[in-house]
Amino acid sequence: MEKFEGYMFTALCSTNFLVSCLLFSRVTREQREPYMDEIFHVPQAQRYCQGKFNEWDPMITTLPGLYLVSVGIIKPMVWLADLTGGVVCSTAMLRFINLLFNCGNLYLIYLLICKLHHREKTRTTSRRVLSSLSLSTFPVLYFFNFLYYTDAGSTFFILFAYLMTLYGCHKASALLGVCSVLFRQTNIIWVAFCAGTLVATKMDEAWRTEHTKKRDEKSPPSQVPLSFSGAKKVMVFSLEFLTSPGHVKAVLQVAWPYAVVGVAFLLFVVLNDGIVVGDRTSHEACLNVPQLFYFFSFSLFFSLPVSLCYHRTLRFLHALKKQPFFFLLVTAVSLLLVWKFTFVHKYLLADNRHFPFYVWKNVFQRHELVRFLLVPVYVFAGWNFLDPFKSRSLFWSLAYLACLLCATVPQKLLEFRYFIVPYLMYRLHIPLPSLSRLVGEFLLYTAVNAATIYIFITKTFHWPDSTATQRFMW
Repeated sequence: MEKFEGYMFTALCSTNFLVSCLLFSRVTREQREPYMDEIFHVPQAQRYCQGKFNEWDPMITTLPGLYLVSVGIIKPMVWLADLTGGVVCSTAMLRFINLLFNCGNLYLIYLLICKLHHREKTRTTSRRVLSSLSLSTFPVLYFFNFLYYTDAGSTFFILFAYLMTLYGCHKASALLGVCSVLFRQTNIIWVAFCAGTLVATKMDEAWRTEHTKKRDEKSPPSQVPLSFSGAKKVMVFSLEFLTSPGHVKAVLQVAWPYAVVGVAFLLFVVLNDGIVVGDRTSHEACLNVPQLFYFFSFSLFFSLPVSLCYHRTLRFLHALKKQPFFFLLVTAVSLLLVWKFTFVHKYLLADNRHFPFYVWKNVFQRHELVRFLLVPVYVFAGWNFLDPFKSRSLFWSLAYLACLLCATVPQKLLEFRYFIVPYLMYRLHIPLPSLSRLVGEFLLYTAVNAATIYIFITKTFHWPDSTATQRFMW
């Protein structure tokens, strides 16, 4: 890190922490008691603070990573500051843990951007720093820094694990992956993604070697034409690679720490009779394929300032004109998937404290045909999402898309928090946008954050059968 960039980033971290602390103070003053899922998380963490590690709330569906980390941070702080009474492991103190994770996420995002875009080192200082700030304030993630939820810590350990993968520290990455799974079981998908990047690298090398032997210089390494013959070529190559003892051995020599984590997770699933701990009735997996379409639309909105432009729109129209039958086929398949594989969770229809409730009510429930009329939007959003992947290795892209499918499609509940890690991984890997576009992205995120926090604090309401104050949130 250059000296000037170091000063700039330090000032940015300090400012970010100060602003976050001010917002945290306001949110905590307005909502002192545990809210929403905090009514489960806070008492459980307080039991751990009291040393009652054998007590467990059966309504909690995640592993105890958040509570263990909280106790590991709070107990030394309490001892050093000689704190006693109600402040120890209070709701506010527990929430503050996520502000620390927020600082960690900002630093990890910066390091990831430097590592992933090291070839663009010159004249990109301000772009790297601003991109880091923008992504650390990603609205869905940033909001939960002020509540005692698992999202900030879960994201921190996933980003840390991936950074270690990029630096070749695979044992450390696997260990951090275990920590992420202790926050949320579905993070095993992103541990697999870390391993998948290693497999993709080995496949790139094998593909390059094969093409060098054939002296096929017309197509660059890991790039094939978008056609049925190209897809067949990739499938045949992948099958040969994954069934070759030599290639499998070469992969395992590097990726064995992830394999150990994977085997341990499978053992947990078998012994636990499923992924979910505690209340399983509301977390049943299904084949909810439109979740992928919702994610594409979500990504289109939040990446609008950095991804969409006049020239890209023209490229889409040109692709539409050049391959009309392909897009017609994609549209027809998408219509079929929306028709046959749309599932609606009971919470989405019943809990009016979440923004997705109003998205579903005001968009999808307006008319039964709306979900079909949105398919062209999904097609464009999907194309816009996949277009930057042309600069990535084909096998890396396949690894990411496979993990994206696993992270979204089995989820019955439309919950924007489930999109945080997939979106950040996508956004980190697209080419560094221009400074003006990054400013636009930061202003969009700031506006959304200001609106959501303002609504959470001021637009309270009450249910007819309850005296408790209700608030709107992600």
